[in-house]
Amino acid sequence: MAGTRKLGRPTDQRLAMLKSLTTDMILNGKVVTTEARAKELKSIVDSVVALAVKEQKNYETVNVKVVKAKRDAKGNKVTEKVKSKNGKEYLRVVKEEVTEKRQKDMPSRLNARRRIMKKVNKVEGVDIMDKLFNEIAPKYEKVNGGYTRILKMEPRRGDNADQAILMFI
Repeated sequence: MAGTRKLGRPTDQRLAMLKSLTTDMILNGKVVTTEARAKELKSIVDSVVALAVKEQKNYETVNVKVVKAKRDAKGNKVTEKVKSKNGKEYLRVVKEEVTEKRQKDMPSRLNARRRIMKKVNKVEGVDIMDKLFNEIAPKYEKVNGGYTRILKMEPRRGDNADQAILMFI
């Protein structure tokens, strides 16, 4: 007997579908899908959130020296005229060394990030890990499991499939 629902798809398609649904759930806070998919997705999302809650504060702040382009009052890069060896003039960007504070993940948090990335798709322009660790995990810091709920809806019009909404509590 299998441990998970097959959802009528080959393994690679099923895992890709669940990965994209998990990503949508983290980004939007809720997903409308079939009841069977929602039940399968609930365990995945709960495990991802539980991992994020556990490793939420497991980092240290480190001072890092960074070489950046110097900027003027308007935010434009500052340039200077320089002569090359063969006598031609060109503009070079002026650089400055700055010390910044950055978060350095401890090994267990880094491992948690990698484990979560296996279950979530990358989205261009959005840092899913940042949203998970800094927005979602603090909400459920004092909650012990059960981060999502399934609300049943009326059947879908085209094929009469049972629909459900999976949402964060």
